[in-house]
Amino acid sequence: MLWFIVRRLLELIPTLLLILIGSFALMRFAPGSPFDTEREIPPEVRAELNAKYGFDKPWPVQFATYLGNLMHFDFGLSTKYPQRTVTEIIWAGFPVTLALAGVAITWSLALGISAGVIGAIRQNTVWDYAAMSLAMIGISIPSFVLGPLLALVFALKLHWLPAAGWGTIWHVILPGITLGTIYAAYIARLTRSGMLEVSRMDFIRTARAKGLRERLIVWRHMLKGGLLPVVSFLGPAIANMLVGSLVVERIFNTPGIGPYFVDAALNRDYFLVMGVVVIYAVFLLLMNLVVDIAYAFLDPRIRYE
Repeated sequence: MLWFIVRRLLELIPTLLLILIGSFALMRFAPGSPFDTEREIPPEVRAELNAKYGFDKPWPVQFATYLGNLMHFDFGLSTKYPQRTVTEIIWAGFPVTLALAGVAITWSLALGISAGVIGAIRQNTVWDYAAMSLAMIGISIPSFVLGPLLALVFALKLHWLPAAGWGTIWHVILPGITLGTIYAAYIARLTRSGMLEVSRMDFIRTARAKGLRERLIVWRHMLKGGLLPVVSFLGPAIANMLVGSLVVERIFNTPGIGPYFVDAALNRDYFLVMGVVVIYAVFLLLMNLVVDIAYAFLDPRIRYE
């Protein structure tokens, strides 16, 4: 297992390099310039700005310089916010985005696993149909529709929670539920199918034949094997929550990294876009590694040679 972890960590380097090359090329080939404004900038001022940010050099030189700075955790200067570095912007917004994703993950796991277990142990009953119907509704409603609906009901009508902003724990509930509901629906269906598959295996019949209580069989044996599809889904799902938080943060006016990323893409803020892509890519790759490791602990049949 230790050698497997080391090998996977080493494999992150070329994968991350390919992501950087692709992002760098896409940003440079995109039409427009970071310095395009409604008022025409004098040529000498544009030349000074290009020299300041290194845009006057050939693309291979620019990319090599960026990689060198990245080795020192220097993401460069923002062209949209010249008074701040990209590192400062990311460190200011990413904890908020991470907190929002954490609440969404907790909500999706609690709701999804509970609904999936109920659907599996009460198969083809009204409980099963109700849980899977709610899961289908959750999959069908996009976050940009669910978010305003939750804000309308719980903030504007009932006045239970704040509709927007940041500052207290109550501000994270509505955006967290909005972001995690669709993933809770997927987790519910995956948990149900995984547990139904495990329930037909021989060791479950053996456990029942030994006289074990049904609750013990469900929580100790069925759930452990039934969560394997959920674990494989969680790796990309958590990364998608971070990306999907861009829309949710706009809806609830949350000061995360999402609004900066959208503005950076619209304004061709090359270094800010690249910085956010690097953070998301590293997080996604690490989550995939965590999923592979979790597989070995959940399923004794899986061993990494």
